[in-house]
Amino acid sequence: MRTLRNIFGWQTVLGLLLVILSGALYLLHYEIFHDPYHMLYYVLLDLAFIPLEVLLVTIIIHQLLDSREKGARMEKLNMVIGAFFSEVGTHLLTLLSDMDPRLEEIKKELIVRHNWSNEEFKRVSRRLRQYEYSVNIGEVDLNELKNILVGKRNFMLRLLENPNLLEHETFTDLLWAAFHFTEELASRKTLTDLPQTDLTHLENDIKRVYVLLAGQWLDYMKHLKENYPHLFSLAIRMNPFDETASPIVK
Repeated sequence: MRTLRNIFGWQTVLGLLLVILSGALYLLHYEIFHDPYHMLYYVLLDLAFIPLEVLLVTIIIHQLLDSREKGARMEKLNMVIGAFFSEVGTHLLTLLSDMDPRLEEIKKELIVRHNWSNEEFKRVSRRLRQYEYSVNIGEVDLNELKNILVGKRNFMLRLLENPNLLEHETFTDLLWAAFHFTEELASRKTLTDLPQTDLTHLENDIKRVYVLLAGQWLDYMKHLKENYPHLFSLAIRMNPFDETASPIVK
């Protein structure tokens, strides 16, 4: 036979028990003091405070705690994004941008400077969304890309297992696009003498990764500038769009 807890859930059972306990305590108060006037006075006073308590606890305090927890989750996620760019993202973006025949149209705008303001980041972000990305598949070394991505496949899989990714849809899309492209390359026994139809398919996969990667890189650079100036300095010197990039401080 099912118990009340199984039928209604433990929250409902607990609520009923608390209501019964409250009623029993009021009855006990009446039996001891026989003063219904003051008992009713304090009951109504407590009831009048309930809306304020709901406002303070349920709305204001809950929102503050939720905002703090979300900030902590986003900080952890930015650490994951940083690990991605350190392991594979920056190198991959360097290779893909080198295969973009139209890169000269936008390259100068992507040379991030130490003195960039938030407005400058927003302007370049809008420019990237308007930019028509392209990749010349004839310039792509598919075997090099395959070696890089297959070598990092387990790393990307571990990133996809991170529950904090639910907070960042665009980075999740980037990981899935990169992982899909990795599987496409790994599933082919050879990457030479492919038919044009297959090359066109791979070109679209590369372009999808390129678009998402470039946008995420700019967002990550903005995060570093705001929170980690020392990491931002290195990221500037390793800019994947800068052909003269070097970690050496000059």
